[in-house]
Amino acid sequence: MPPKLWSATIDEHRHDVTAAILDATAVLAHELGIRKVTMSLVAERAGIGRATLYKYFPDVESILLAWHEREVSHHVEQLAKLRDSDSDVFERLRAVFERVAQGRRDHGGDLAAMLHRGAHMHRAHDAVRTLIRDLLVSGIGSGRIRSDVPPDELASFCVHALSAANGVPSKGAVRRLITVTLDALRTHGA
Repeated sequence: MPPKLWSATIDEHRHDVTAAILDATAVLAHELGIRKVTMSLVAERAGIGRATLYKYFPDVESILLAWHEREVSHHVEQLAKLRDSDSDVFERLRAVFERVAQGRRDHGGDLAAMLHRGAHMHRAHDAVRTLIRDLLVSGIGSGRIRSDVPPDELASFCVHALSAANGVPSKGAVRRLITVTLDALRTHGA
């Protein structure tokens, strides 16, 4: 029996229906592959009628893009929490780098090719670069991060270095990549 999707307010109801649609589509895409997901299957899995589904989204691709945007937003929020923790700057950088690298390793195939385009990805990349830059500025201020390279350039270096996580074979390789990246940021005495 499909779930009952009704909330106290219209806005809550719309939010709940949208979340059910996004979640159902993501599960179907992972189970069946994106080419086999239909609007009928999404409506059935979300527990709504097809007419209702079409009031929210015109097609499966738009649903998947909305799902990915939501996931990316959550990812950036998690990174911000890691950045804002009370730990040492290198511990915070390592935690952020690990999360960024893990996110890069989790993506692949047709789904990633479709989802990793568009304005939301540009905003996400900018947010990650800014977040790393903020950490670097903090470390430069404390004398622990090199200051001979501007923070924006260092942040770009970090983002590009972490993109190599796509091609490494193991978590151990990712950790080594992160260690090399962190070592490149240190001042000689840090």
